[in-house]
This record gives sequence, C-alpha cells and structure tokens, in this order.
Amino acid sequence: MNHPAPADALRAALAELVDGLPPRQAAQAVERLIGHYRGDTPTDAPILRDRADVVAYAAYRMPATFAAVRSALDAFADAVPGWAPGSHVDLGGGTGAATWAVGDTWEGSRAVTVLDWAEPALALGREIAAAHPALCDVRWQRSRIGAALTLEDTDLVTVSYVLNELTAADRSALVDAAAGAAQAVVIVEAGTPDGYARVIEARDRLVAAGFRVAAPCPHSAACPIVPGTDWCHFAARVSRSSLHRQVKGGSLAYEDEKFSYVAATRLPASPAPSRVVRRPQIRKGQVLLDLCEPDEQLLRRTVTKRHGDLYKAARDAVWGDAWPDAVNSPAE
Repeated sequence: MNHPAPADALRAALAELVDGLPPRQAAQAVERLIGHYRGDTPTDAPILRDRADVVAYAAYRMPATFAAVRSALDAFADAVPGWAPGSHVDLGGGTGAATWAVGDTWEGSRAVTVLDWAEPALALGREIAAAHPALCDVRWQRSRIGAALTLEDTDLVTVSYVLNELTAADRSALVDAAAGAAQAVVIVEAGTPDGYARVIEARDRLVAAGFRVAAPCPHSAACPIVPGTDWCHFAARVSRSSLHRQVKGGSLAYEDEKFSYVAATRLPASPAPSRVVRRPQIRKGQVLLDLCEPDEQLLRRTVTKRHGDLYKAARDAVWGDAWPDAVNSPAE
C-alpha cells in the first residue's frame, strides 16, 4: 500500500488542526508564542502550556521548522551519501517537526524518541504522528532538557529551535550530551545574529569533541565571519496557511524561514567544496556568488558567460547551495 510522503501527510494533518481552531483564539495564542520565542531571556518552564497553545504552535510553526530542518538534513545527506540513521533522538522536539523531516529525508523505519518537557506538545505530536504509518512507533517522552540530560547511544540527534530557551550552562550540557551519544548531530536555530551565535557556540563544542562539520561549512576550522559584523544564515520557502496569513496580515502564499544550522558527524564526510552564503546576484552576462570556501575565507566570485556550464549552474544556484568550483571563477 502506498502512503503519502511525510511532508504531504504532515500538511494534511496540520490543515485538519487549523480547521478546528477558533480563528481569534488561534491568532492571539500565536502572537503570544511569537513574543516568547523572540525573547532573549531563557525560560524555566515550558512555553507551550496547554492544548490551545500547542495547537496554535503546531499549525503556525511546524511547517517552518520542518522546512528549515529538512534543508539542513539535505545538506548533511549530500555530505554523507549512502548513510541513513537507524535511530534518532529529537531533543526538545515538541510536536515532532524534526522527526517528520528526518522521515522525509531518509526512507525506511528507525527507532525514534522525541524528548521534551512540555507534555501537551508531546501529546499533540503523538496525535499528529498517527497520520503517517512510519511514525506510529515513535516514543514521546517527557524529559527536562538541560544539565541533567542523559542520552542512550543513537545514530542521529536533532536539536531545532531549542537552544534559545536554555541558559548557557544548559546549552553546553545539551550539546555535550548529544556529542557523547550520537554519530551525527544537526542543530538548527533562528536565522538571527543571536541564533547564529548559539549555533557557532554549539559548533565549537562539537568540533572540540571530535566531530567534523559536514554542513554548511566546507571546513571544520573557525568560522571566518568576524563576530558582530555579519552572521551566517539561510532560507527555506514555506507555504503559508490561512492562519499564517491571518496573523501576519499578508497575502503572499509563501514566506521564507530564515535559519542558521550546523550538521556535524563522527562519520566520514565530504563537505561541499564551497557554500553559497547569500542570494546570488544575477546581472547581465554574469552572476555574483558570495561563497564560504575551504581555505576559511568568505569571497565574492564572478561567474560569466565565458565559464560555459559553470555560468548556467550559477544562474540556477540558490542561497545555501553547495558550489562545485572555488577556483576557476575569479574572486572580486
């Protein structure tokens, strides 16, 4: 029997949730939650307090979280071809967006555990997961995400939009626990200067623990971005639901989710030769690419028509893509 892809099944399950939401209540809950998630102060209690909060969060945030994590996993899978996780722990996974993204990236079944401290989020995650057979056996477990966290060995740990809720000590403990348990760790945060700083902090700890960076960086050395001058982030396009349009007052059918991430592993990995770190600028007869390169530099390279197939590839390149050539196109 053919089942819908995880992305399609998740979209259908969320649409059903939205249909049952009183519009005004949903919009108010979403706006309150956005305020919490944009805050700079870590919380000492679950942000998702009850089913109303969780339904509003799932309908509004799960598509964006799914898209961002899916993009990061794509880059990781490209760097570690032929590998698929046989087990997965989603730390602070809430309603399970990253679990859906893992299922959409790698076919087949695997042992999955979602850990979160908000029981209403876990309950709704379990309910939504019933929409897809591959997720029916996921274990949804309440756990304090912080210094006391202990993990059993697993192939993959995902941590998405969690570090901003933790103190510095708890962030360090979480990353150390993930590094001690997993073969691969993928961390996603908001694509803001603060989100990027948290990702870099986690990246440094993972490298110190013996991991190599598989994506987005083409190397595991220090990030060449000078702190306070810029930040590394990417974008994933998300279809807007009616709830999105109601809350934001917009008419576009999509929005771009900005995110920062690191995917690191103990496995053999082949990172991208270089990475497009800004939207390519297409001009008459040339494309300007801002690239992070393997020699720990950020460079702008110009690809022109005389580069033939490389020029065609540059015109098709998008923000976040691996770029195959860091030598033959001139740097500005």
